[in-house]
Amino acid sequence: MPDARSRPALPRPLLPLWAAVIAAAAGGLALTTAFPGLAWWPMVFVAIPLTLVSLIGRRAWSAVLVGFVFGLAFFLVNVSFTARYLGPVPWLALSIFEAALTAAAAVPIALAYRWLPRVRNGAWARLVALPALVAALWVLREQLLGTWPYGGFPWGRVGITQADSPLASVASWVGVAGLSFLIVMACASAVEWARLGRLRDWRTPLPAMLVVVVLFALPQFPTTDAGTLRVAAVQGNGPAGYFDQRGRNDVLNAQLQATAPLFGEDVDVLLWPEGGVDSDPTMNEGTARTLDNLAARMDAPLIVAAVTQRGDEYFNSSLLWEEDADNPVDVYDKRHPVPFGEWVPDRAFYRLFAPDLIDLIQREYTPGGARPYFDVDGVGVGLAICFDVIYDDVIWDGAQDGAEVFMFQTNNADFRGTDENLQQLAFARMRAVETGRSVVNISTVGTSQIIAPDGSEIAGLPADTAGRMLEDVPLRTGLTPAVFAGGAIQLLLVWGGVIGLVAVGVLGRRRNAKAPAPEGTGVAEID
Repeated sequence: MPDARSRPALPRPLLPLWAAVIAAAAGGLALTTAFPGLAWWPMVFVAIPLTLVSLIGRRAWSAVLVGFVFGLAFFLVNVSFTARYLGPVPWLALSIFEAALTAAAAVPIALAYRWLPRVRNGAWARLVALPALVAALWVLREQLLGTWPYGGFPWGRVGITQADSPLASVASWVGVAGLSFLIVMACASAVEWARLGRLRDWRTPLPAMLVVVVLFALPQFPTTDAGTLRVAAVQGNGPAGYFDQRGRNDVLNAQLQATAPLFGEDVDVLLWPEGGVDSDPTMNEGTARTLDNLAARMDAPLIVAAVTQRGDEYFNSSLLWEEDADNPVDVYDKRHPVPFGEWVPDRAFYRLFAPDLIDLIQREYTPGGARPYFDVDGVGVGLAICFDVIYDDVIWDGAQDGAEVFMFQTNNADFRGTDENLQQLAFARMRAVETGRSVVNISTVGTSQIIAPDGSEIAGLPADTAGRMLEDVPLRTGLTPAVFAGGAIQLLLVWGGVIGLVAVGVLGRRRNAKAPAPEGTGVAEID
């Protein structure tokens, strides 16, 4: 064992800077392949080690460079759908900004690799404590990007890549953030095992192997069967895009036309997508009468969506509409309108750079404050409108309020021909697993699916096709640990990472101040 009084040598960069930049770029590009449309979920176990190796031993400014390259390689591909109609400016602006935040968040990870060996440099510290700290700091980065600024952009989370994998069930226990943590910890522990060079010592791979066993063997947390709900969901494929040529009520008429084959069917509730009603039924008597007649014809409640106005404020609203009722019976307003899509923060400032693009957004949507939940003839329905689905709070609130099934309304028309709808669908599938609830995900133009509580497909509609789904959708009760304790798990990981990094920094500095410099580098030992 090294002299306890000696000062551990700071690790040198594992790779020269030029090689680290290449590894970071390769890691970012590899991570994009784990997301839909390719959905090669095992690639996370290639992408994350490449990224971590590029940061080991780096000082702050070189970590910034490496983190920026990783972020740029990842986001330029992952959010390329933003250029579909608006051109390169929004795509480049979003990618560069997210890459800059990723660069800043790379510094704590690099510092963890430099500071923790000052406090403890034994093999178990390297194989357990260091990977756990690095994984917590990775989750901190995901939470930072998902909350700041302007409500954040929680796209590109590692846990979401696992919608098609056997690892998805872990999300029902620890949520998406916890799944990200475990994947990164397994990768970081494997990297340290390789760095130790003790391939013949059976004890050294145990921490990584234990995490991998948990990831692959943990079954989904069971929820309780509560019967079924016969749901009709309609994808009208109307001209719902920002730049689609359309006349008055063209989207509404497309939805009505696609719904007509359901007349006479036994239906418990009819679901339409976000933007399926292109006039405000709370202000337009003709539209309200149309929905009244539709509810009577279907002999079932409707869950529809429209832009509604109250005073000077506009909301992206989900409306519960019933026959012979004072409609709407209930309203949920989108909690997380899309920044620079449905509202423009600091409009005067950003207009200086792209006035034509900023001026396209005429109406400013106000965030809603209602709970994401409807009572539909005694059945609890959790709600999310498009961008809402990527925010944990919306999903957890719906489940905690008593949702037995989730219904997600979205409009992907502005991203036709891209994989944005498939990425969003992956979120919907992970939400089904996380909550142990079925999900009905309906889009104006696709892709739409009814998803079972285990994340599998019950029914689906392809993109750019008018159609409908009619299925007996399973209902579930009972809260998964992810829903019950998801917020606490996130706080534990985020603040655990912050406090852990500060602690090893302070302790390492004190130890360095008291101890002489080491004679040689030494080799870590099993404690």
